[in-house]
Amino acid sequence: MKNVVITGAGSGLGASLAQKYHAAGYHVTLLGRTIEKLEAIAKDFKNYEIYPLDVSSYTAVESTFKRIKESVGAIDILVNNAGVGYFDLAENLENNHIDQMIDINLKGTIYCTQQVLGEMKTQDAGTILNIISTAGEEGKATESAYSASKFGVKGFTESLLKELEDTNVHVHGIYMGGMKTPFWDGIIEEENTGGLMDPDDVADIILANTKLRKNINVPSVIIKNH
Repeated sequence: MKNVVITGAGSGLGASLAQKYHAAGYHVTLLGRTIEKLEAIAKDFKNYEIYPLDVSSYTAVESTFKRIKESVGAIDILVNNAGVGYFDLAENLENNHIDQMIDINLKGTIYCTQQVLGEMKTQDAGTILNIISTAGEEGKATESAYSASKFGVKGFTESLLKELEDTNVHVHGIYMGGMKTPFWDGIIEEENTGGLMDPDDVADIILANTKLRKNINVPSVIIKNH
């Protein structure tokens, strides 16, 4: 049984991916800051583990991934999905909000990826999915620092592709538009969410495009609102 680890698995796209990987027969490890949310997502799962984790803490990431590997063995798929966003004009952004976006969105992705890279390269197998957002493809008004963090993940992802091009380790950058998830609570009024995508649909597209296929690599998947 293959092992998938998903950060930010307590809601939204992370939860959808967890459910779909479980349905596909994977052992799923759910990571997130709120253990009650993770438990609710996994309540009907058979093969799973749950760990509370703040991905912005390197020591916490290191110790958690060590526990995961001791428990389930090699990690076949890592999904870097944890993210946070605060939106306002650049001059109005609060320092702690800027720090959170850089620490969670960018540094958290790097920290978690570091924990699996060595083993994946040694085994010459593995998949890393970086959930980036279309904000990592183009800047947007009121999203300056959020977009900066996501452009950082894009640069990290594209550099990984270069570092791993002579291996069978696959890296995918996922660039999706707005989804109807708790991410937008307090940001977009409920009546204005009609144009947002269903995270289950986005998860289906991600799984279909990142499935291992002979002689095929998909370095980026772009999913836009219609």
